[in-house]
Amino acid sequence: MRTDALLDSFLTGLAPLAPVAVWAHGSLAGGDYQEGRSDLDLIAVLDHPVAPRTVWRLALLHARLRNEPLAGRLHCSYPTPKTAADAGRRHLTWAHERLFERPVTPVTRAELHTFGRVLYGVPPADVLPPVPEGELAAFVVRDQRDYWRREVDRAANWTRDVWVDLGLLTFARATVTLREGRLISKREALDVLPGLGAPEEVVEDIGRRRYGHPVPPTEEWIARRARLTRGYLGPAIDALVAASGCAPAETRAPPPTPLLKRRRG
Repeated sequence: MRTDALLDSFLTGLAPLAPVAVWAHGSLAGGDYQEGRSDLDLIAVLDHPVAPRTVWRLALLHARLRNEPLAGRLHCSYPTPKTAADAGRRHLTWAHERLFERPVTPVTRAELHTFGRVLYGVPPADVLPPVPEGELAAFVVRDQRDYWRREVDRAANWTRDVWVDLGLLTFARATVTLREGRLISKREALDVLPGLGAPEEVVEDIGRRRYGHPVPPTEEWIARRARLTRGYLGPAIDALVAASGCAPAETRAPPPTPLLKRRRG
């Protein structure tokens, strides 16, 4: 399996940095992983502060992996035992072919405590404190309000499969988390969407592309799917945020801070 080969190469390359632990979260840990489609979402806890030389060594590690199958889908954040407990702390992260800083979100932390997969070292409970009551729900609301609701207004996004899929599936997952206090997979979210009033044609389209036999889309369908998705998702997010008691968004969250962009070629 190409995924196992990539993980083996990554762990071997990371070994000289003496990680305390390496964990998987997301679909790779939650049972919804599809090779070639899903990302490989990892957390590697380093045993020492992330100095400039460590940044360079991690950039070199990921550069050496770039020709491995699926390497472009491997994402990893690098906290340390001393920094991991700070939920607001930004950690060095490799994702989307570059290094930058971002927090390990409450969703990720909850996933790690609920079904995190230990690839090396100690379990998440030995390093990460539990997510406080209410923090997960508050984060989910902010994500829907401050990110996804604003992106709905950007029409060009929604002609792309990835926006349609993640927009609707993330909304369904957020709804279940807020109503029931639990996390669900993307596959489970697809089953939830019809009951939330999502457009049946679009839900069926997502299912075919992700779990069945995709049909090449026509330009007419792509345009119609975008209209249906945006027409549903905007009001649905507004209603979800209103039900949570939070005010509408006024400002956009700042983008992640780039540290080192990978060169191509």
